[in-house]
Amino acid sequence: MVEKSRAPLFETKSTKNLFIFRSYALSVFVGIVFIFCYRVHRLPEPNTAAKWAWLGAFFSELWFAFYWFVTVVVRWNPVHRRTFKDRLSRRYEKVLPGIDIFVCTADPVIEPPTMVINTALSVMAYNYPPEKMSIYLSDDGCSDLTFYALLEASQFSKKWLPFCRKFNVEPRSPEAYFESAVKSLDDSLKPQEWLSVKNLYEDMKQRIEAMAELGRVPDDIRKQHKGFLEWHSVSSRRDHQTILQILIDGTDPTAVDDEGQPLPTLVYLAREKRPQYRHNFKAGAMNAMIRVSSKISNSPIILNVDCDMYSNNSDSVRDALCFFLDEENGHDIAYIQYPQNFDNLTENDLYSSSLGLINHVEFHGLDGNGGPMYIGTGCFHRREALSGRKYTPEGKTESSKMDCHDQKQVSAGVLEETCITLADCAYEENTDWGKEMGLKYGCVVEDVLTGLSIQCRGWRSVYFKPERKGFLGVAPTTLLQSLVQHKRWHCPFVYGHRKIPLKLQLCYCNYLLWAANSLPSLYYVTVPSLCLVRGISLFPKVSSLWGLPFMYVVIATMAYSAGEFVWTCRSTLRGWWNDQRMGLYRRTTSHFFGFLDTILGLLGVAKTAFIITEKVAADDISKRYQQELMEFGAPSPMFTILTTIALINASCLIGTTIRFVMHGQALDQLAMQIGWCGSLVYINLPLYNGLFFRIDEGRMPASVTYKSAIFALLAFALAWV
Repeated sequence: MVEKSRAPLFETKSTKNLFIFRSYALSVFVGIVFIFCYRVHRLPEPNTAAKWAWLGAFFSELWFAFYWFVTVVVRWNPVHRRTFKDRLSRRYEKVLPGIDIFVCTADPVIEPPTMVINTALSVMAYNYPPEKMSIYLSDDGCSDLTFYALLEASQFSKKWLPFCRKFNVEPRSPEAYFESAVKSLDDSLKPQEWLSVKNLYEDMKQRIEAMAELGRVPDDIRKQHKGFLEWHSVSSRRDHQTILQILIDGTDPTAVDDEGQPLPTLVYLAREKRPQYRHNFKAGAMNAMIRVSSKISNSPIILNVDCDMYSNNSDSVRDALCFFLDEENGHDIAYIQYPQNFDNLTENDLYSSSLGLINHVEFHGLDGNGGPMYIGTGCFHRREALSGRKYTPEGKTESSKMDCHDQKQVSAGVLEETCITLADCAYEENTDWGKEMGLKYGCVVEDVLTGLSIQCRGWRSVYFKPERKGFLGVAPTTLLQSLVQHKRWHCPFVYGHRKIPLKLQLCYCNYLLWAANSLPSLYYVTVPSLCLVRGISLFPKVSSLWGLPFMYVVIATMAYSAGEFVWTCRSTLRGWWNDQRMGLYRRTTSHFFGFLDTILGLLGVAKTAFIITEKVAADDISKRYQQELMEFGAPSPMFTILTTIALINASCLIGTTIRFVMHGQALDQLAMQIGWCGSLVYINLPLYNGLFFRIDEGRMPASVTYKSAIFALLAFALAWV
């Protein structure tokens, strides 16, 4: 019986000094009210092009005002968390719960095996009793190359884990560690041992990459492990039986490292896939691992990470347990979400991949309003909550228990045979899996919907951002990759109605309305500029008092946004401007296509698709990325939209300027519109550079330029109708 203590395992502090933010919010709200007063009282003549353009601007501004209100709600009550791992150790060290760690991969080309095993090794080396850890690799690509790499990693772990313990290595991904370690430690024994382990890793990496380049595992290697026999029955990556191999059996007394310490359990799983069954992408893989792990280890805590998101903090497990095991406030916590960070960002974060505002501002706000979303990686789950159990205050004592269910000591071979059916295609038929149990199906943002459904069952979540980042991944190195990643962000926002607090519902709207946000954004970046060509004014004169609220709202919002980004996110002004540009690009392309996918899916015209972005870039692309040159290169409908918008705004600005110079008309009436058009031209400078000036392989494809020019001409023709 663990002796309870009044000392909490974590503390929660509300953010102080919110006076500036709340004063800003109040003043902008007043400005918005005046803007709407102007719109209502200054309607143009009926049945004119000016009136329809005016109404479009009015409704767009109504939407922007609502969305701005949502962002204010998110930021209104942020909280920060702090853990006390020393108290956890004193109180629970001898009875720490088991933890199952899920690593997901789906394609050995896009997600190279060396990357996958680095993530696996980083979590195997956690500062946690290894006999209480079980690592499961889900390979939805069913690749014998990935299996071979994991087999190599299982042998290398016998050297790597003792090395990490002895020298307190951080990070514990071998690739990341040896890249960052400039020199060995001062210990006289270190240089030789450091070089020895590094050489072992380089040799292993070379063997794995040689196999990947060859494209197959040679027969002499296949004879070394029975698991390779399974690939004799594999027709393709989309048509194969379940392959389950326990490479390290943590319950086997002989499964030890070079220092005689036990190794964590290591399991390879490629769930069954057949053409006639829907496999439900990553959600299906996660649910298969939940079932399989329940028979092998059945740990009460589950951590899931993407294969490119290695552990950067060896104490992450202990931090998470401070929340789950807190006697007073931990019983209703379903999951602990860590921020998603990246280790390959440029100085000014060219593609705004750092998720700076989300990690540093917004998720703290969600935490204060009921809990953050589940974002699919870097998340510690309570197994019972993830498996569909509802939380009730009466079940507080039961849900607080963290002991693993007693597992019978069964050999690895027997477990492999008995667990195979749990990953079969037909297992989920006529069950609640994907509905009330496990991750949700039917939506490409299965993570967000799953987290929301867990909160709707009475659980809460916690956002934890430690001083040392918990996980580091690979950010997109091209514009198209970045846009495609954000195309997945859409799903119904009414799901939690009357099931979670209204303020948390509104916080979710900050993300779940991204898709709908695309329509007014597209209107506002095209129509006001086209109206310039016809001399239609959509804004008040600069000299008019009505112009003050427009100018104040824009200037105050931009100034606060820049200050918040630079101060809170520890970034640069150029980084903020890149963030503004990418926000515009995503709203007008990624979120627009996400909106179309949602509508077409509801109509039954199209099916949802999960797109995996490449994690490794060619040398020339990487070089341009480090130089912060925007990468276009390949044609895409998204680039066509961006280029069309850029050409429209540039043409309107040039045409309006020429007209005013030649005819000497006053600028007062259209000055605000010209300023808006000019800002759109300025934000698109990298795109114009790719269109007209660059000669490298990363320039905009000519086919995109021609199509966009035609669409821009059509837009001008329609504007004159």
